[in-house]
Amino acid sequence: MEIKSTIIQHYFKDLTKQQITQFDQLYDLYSFWNAQINVISRKDIEELYERHILHSLGIAKFCTFKPGESVLDVGTGGGFPGIPLAILFPETSFHLVDSIGKKIKVVTEVATALGLQNVKASHLRAEQVNEKFDFVVSRAVTRLVDFYPWVQGKFNKNSKNAIANGILYLKGGDLMEEIEESRLKAELYPLSDYFEEEFFATKYVVYIPQ
Repeated sequence: MEIKSTIIQHYFKDLTKQQITQFDQLYDLYSFWNAQINVISRKDIEELYERHILHSLGIAKFCTFKPGESVLDVGTGGGFPGIPLAILFPETSFHLVDSIGKKIKVVTEVATALGLQNVKASHLRAEQVNEKFDFVVSRAVTRLVDFYPWVQGKFNKNSKNAIANGILYLKGGDLMEEIEESRLKAELYPLSDYFEEEFFATKYVVYIPQ
């Protein structure tokens, strides 16, 4: 079975030929590595483009990263949202971290196979990262009240973007209680504003400016 990145091209019209090729490669790469090191549920591999790649790119519908900006992906797992974002923004630097070494091996192998020069992958917890970034991205690794202390203080002071430096967090469900619990000044942006698929009906980008 051949699965291509048609859904990505539908929502992102200005992809280069190289980007289309890289997105097309993701299915075979993740099918191969997932068979050895489980980073995506077996049933979800067939839904890779919608539930993992397009979901990751929801951040790009809200924020366009600039050349020279730096982004930290916390708890990246198999490389989401970092790898799709790195394909889309080749002039932005991405540092993908995860506490599970096997998952970082997959990230490294996928990034190498794609020829992504703007990706660095490290077997680290977020608290162990000593650099500063313009943005931190993540995909539902834990509750915001627990997540925020991991990345607090890791932001560059000067913003180069149209929005202030901060956290761009992909999460689903009823988030009001979680936001209140965290006491963070968070803004919710529904992905259903950008994507028509039913999967995105309850999915959000949570933006926390610093």
